[in-house]
Amino acid sequence: MKIKMARLAWPMTALMVGLLTGRAAEEGEIPPPKDEPRIIDPGPPPSDAIVLFDGKDLLKWKSEKDEGPAKWEVEEGIVRVNGSGNIMTRERFGDCQLHLEWATPAEVKGSGQGRGNSGVFLSGRYEIQVLDSYNNKTYYHGQAGAVYKQYAPLVNVCRKPGEWQSYDIIYHVPRFDSAGKVVKPGRVTVLQNGVLIQDNIEIKGLTGPAGAPKYQSHPLKQPLALQDHGNPVRYRNIWIRELASAEE
Repeated sequence: MKIKMARLAWPMTALMVGLLTGRAAEEGEIPPPKDEPRIIDPGPPPSDAIVLFDGKDLLKWKSEKDEGPAKWEVEEGIVRVNGSGNIMTRERFGDCQLHLEWATPAEVKGSGQGRGNSGVFLSGRYEIQVLDSYNNKTYYHGQAGAVYKQYAPLVNVCRKPGEWQSYDIIYHVPRFDSAGKVVKPGRVTVLQNGVLIQDNIEIKGLTGPAGAPKYQSHPLKQPLALQDHGNPVRYRNIWIRELASAEE
């Protein structure tokens, strides 16, 4: 007696789909899966990070004034602003993930912009403000975590004067054509003390003290700089990860 096979009326199982698509991939009918992400130790710092300051010396930094050795004070694992001028990295960076920790003086002196003022300059020209903004009023786009004179932070998460705080910054460099015209503005995301305070915002141009911001063409890779604004702000645990970019 012949037995007729019942026609399959139910959908294919996930296993069947996987077997079929896997065979199709082997036969070149569909693109193969993407490469697996590389494995790194998350640290901190991550194993693929470049440590810019480990508490020992400023060999990876130089003076912005004369490009000689950086003259900020290094002691007990921290570096302190001392009035000798801005410092910048000897190496140049493009798109990046940056981590640093900072603390304003525990003894409060001054107010507004005169209280614990410093800054992080991405590409040496786009400032993320460092300031003692704990119970300290100033203009909204000049407080800690601001993209200076462009964007206020989403929230004020400043700790008390003297306490350590962190910035984690994701930065994408602006792109310019051969004539110096902006083809893609810069973008930045900032977390302060683990809290999102700048959400992938578009940088409008140079972060100067006056006038409307505008771009000036510059190479993809530029030094990172830290500002000496005359206040003894401290820094520690500075590292950076370069991000791969299709435009490089």
